[in-house]
Amino acid sequence: MSPGRATPKLQRLGADIRRQTTASVVRGVGGLSGAPVTASDLRASAALVMAGLVAEGTTEVHRMYHLDRGYEAMAERLESLGAAVIQDEEDD
Repeated sequence: MSPGRATPKLQRLGADIRRQTTASVVRGVGGLSGAPVTASDLRASAALVMAGLVAEGTTEVHRMYHLDRGYEAMAERLESLGAAVIQDEEDD
């Protein structure tokens, strides 16, 4: 995975992330806002879903097959914790 691949997508949700040569600096923000984003790999999928869970409004994460491949029944597990998850099979 290319370091920082999810950075622009998390920034789209409102995250304050600054890329440096060998690291990323993440600063706390007052809140994130839902937006459509596209997952590029397993780790990015997980990060985008977690950010979407705390974001205000709706977050659409496309190409979720990455997450499904790495985490069994993730949507069901999140729903059991109270998350509102809608899976669109056409997006796979």
